[in-house]
Amino acid sequence: MGRKWNNIKEKKASKDANTSRVYSKFALEIYVAARQGEPNPESNQALKFVLERAKTYNVPRVIIDRAIEKAKGGGEESYDELRYEGFGPSGSMIIVDALTNNVNRTASNVRAAYGKNGGNMGVSGSVSYMFDATAVIGFEGKTADEVLEILMEADVDVRDIIEEEDAVIVYGEPDQFHAIQEAIKNSGITNFTVAELTMLAQNDITLDQDAQAQFEKLIDALEDLEDVQQVYHNVDLGE
Repeated sequence: MGRKWNNIKEKKASKDANTSRVYSKFALEIYVAARQGEPNPESNQALKFVLERAKTYNVPRVIIDRAIEKAKGGGEESYDELRYEGFGPSGSMIIVDALTNNVNRTASNVRAAYGKNGGNMGVSGSVSYMFDATAVIGFEGKTADEVLEILMEADVDVRDIIEEEDAVIVYGEPDQFHAIQEAIKNSGITNFTVAELTMLAQNDITLDQDAQAQFEKLIDALEDLEDVQQVYHNVDLGE
């Protein structure tokens, strides 16, 4: 699973290159999560999760507070969570998660991004069966053996624990995200390099140079869409 962690890091680094886009997407996600329940992370697990993710992207507190205050104000604005599945060059598979207040607009924009960049939309389930929903938590300051002992003492099961580039990465079931993170926090770790619920491909493919260039153009086009929150794929982008 180490290679998959590399892909997550590359994706994060790519997003970090355009912080205004990252921050606007998090502002919307925080707003929607806060509207789903109490605008308090202690009583709203969805909001708590989004805020933990926001920390790993260094989202400014002012943006977080503004989104929560907006949610407290209520209003008629509502958003739908949507998932689109499709195919890119040379058998690549892509999942797109979106938050939108206009389903028709989002569907049209996602379809256009696929079509203009060598891909095509698929039906629901055409791609997602080849991915596993996974909690991924990464941090520094512990060894894999130490983390395994910590999680065993907390009675938390995980799929895998690896050490890579001075970090420990824990892979677990999505419903164990908070349990894993709390156990790690209780051991003294306060900063996380990644804290995600992601979709990891069961099998990855490597593209030739031309196909990879086209694939990256497609991914960029999808991630640039205002309503798109996350893009997952099965391509090994390498180091």
